[in-house]
Amino acid sequence: MASTTPTRSRGMTGIGRVLVVVYGIMALAATGRSFVQIVREFDDAPLAYSLSALAAVVYILATLALVFSARPAWYRVAWIAIGFELVGVLVVGTLSLVLPALFQHPTVWSVYGYGYLFIPLVLPFLGLWWLTRHRRATR
Repeated sequence: MASTTPTRSRGMTGIGRVLVVVYGIMALAATGRSFVQIVREFDDAPLAYSLSALAAVVYILATLALVFSARPAWYRVAWIAIGFELVGVLVVGTLSLVLPALFQHPTVWSVYGYGYLFIPLVLPFLGLWWLTRHRRATR
């Protein structure tokens, strides 16, 4: 008699699942934050609030890409999204320290994600590490 339990060819386990959950939480947090900022006070800091919205889009895309990373195209999207996230948090984080007048209102990536316990700084490094360890997904 055949087993009725489905077999998973390459399911995401361990750190991969944790990454998806954390990216999902960051996507929700950044989306909520940027929505409120843009609706309430966009004219006060359009650059900062637009960057928060961009971060939200990146987190949503990274979450989806990690979920579907077993597919080669999504694996590449994950690399692009998470690489972009890393550059974004490093550039915005540095600019928010060097030129604080640009960021009088905080963004998700200001001061390397200080408002989010530096998760925006650590997360892309973990994401890129995980993608490197799961290179076989592109075959």
